[in-house]
Amino acid sequence: MSFAPRDSHEAQVQFALERGVPAVIGVLGTIKLPYPSRAFDMAHCSRCLIPWGMNDGLYMMEVDRVLRPGGYWVLSGPPINWKANYKGWQRTKEDLEAEQNKIEEMAELLCWEKVSEKGETAIWRKRVNTESCPSRLEESTVQMCESTNADDVWYKKMKACVTPLPDVQNPSEVAGGAIKPFPSRLNAVPPKISNGLIPGVSSEAYQKDNKMWKKHVKAYSNVNKYLLTGRYRNIMDMNAGFGGFAAAIESPKSWVMNVVPTIAKIATLGAVYERGLIGIYHDWCEAFSTYPRTYDLIHASGLFTLYSNK
Repeated sequence: MSFAPRDSHEAQVQFALERGVPAVIGVLGTIKLPYPSRAFDMAHCSRCLIPWGMNDGLYMMEVDRVLRPGGYWVLSGPPINWKANYKGWQRTKEDLEAEQNKIEEMAELLCWEKVSEKGETAIWRKRVNTESCPSRLEESTVQMCESTNADDVWYKKMKACVTPLPDVQNPSEVAGGAIKPFPSRLNAVPPKISNGLIPGVSSEAYQKDNKMWKKHVKAYSNVNKYLLTGRYRNIMDMNAGFGGFAAAIESPKSWVMNVVPTIAKIATLGAVYERGLIGIYHDWCEAFSTYPRTYDLIHASGLFTLYSNK
C-alpha cells in the first residue's frame, strides 16, 4: 500500500493508481495512519522527507505500530550514507550526522535490529516479541501506550508511546501468532480470529463467511463474465468485512482495496491484513482519499443498510 500527500505539480498517487498500483492520498502528520496494528510485513521510505528523529520519535513509533513482529523498516536516502552525499543534499555534515544518530537511538529504543546498511539504504527488523527485547524488560526510557485498542485509529492523534505487543509463552513465539506464507494465509483462519482478539467472531463464523463469498463471486461472474479475467485491475470493496470478496477473486491480475467502515460493529481490518490482503479504515460520510476515475470496479454489500440512519 503506497501513500503520499496530495500535490499539484506531481500527482504521485494518481500516477500509481493509473499504473494499477494500490495507493491513497495520505500524510504522516499528527493523526494515526488508517491501518490496524501489526498490519505490514515491511515499511519502506525512499527520500520521503519525514523527520524521523524529531518529535520524540513519534513517526518511528507509528511505523512500529503498523509493522508485524519480525517485519522490516527500509529507509533509503537522507541521512543514510551522509558522509558520501552531504554536498549533493546541500546540508551540513553535522546536521545529517545528528539526524542519523537520532534515528539509530530511536531504533534501539524500539528494539529494532539493524540488519543492513549499504550505500544509501538501511534496513532494520522489528523483534518477534517483547521477550526477545532485553532492554524492554528492564527499566526503559520509552513509554508504552495505555490504550486498550491499538486499532482504534480514526482521527486519533499520534502519541509518543510504543504500542505493546501481545504476550507470548516463550522467547521464540511470534507475538499475536505466526502467519502462514502467501497464498496459504489467504484462506487460513487469521490469528486475530483464532486467538479471540476480534470479539464475537469465531473461526467457524469466519470460514462460513469465506464459503459464502466464494458462492457469491461465482454468481457475480455468471452475470459479469469479465470479473475474473483481469479486465478490472483496481477494485474497491466499500464494506469489506473479513475480505471474503477480495479473497474469492484473488488474482495477480487484480487487487482489491478493502474498506472497513469506521461505524462497522466490529473492526475486521486486522484480519484482512493477516490474510495477505490490503485495506483501509474509512467513514463513508466523507470523501475517499483518492483521485477521480481511479477504480475499475466498485463493490458494496450491506453498505446502505450500515448507513441507513446516518
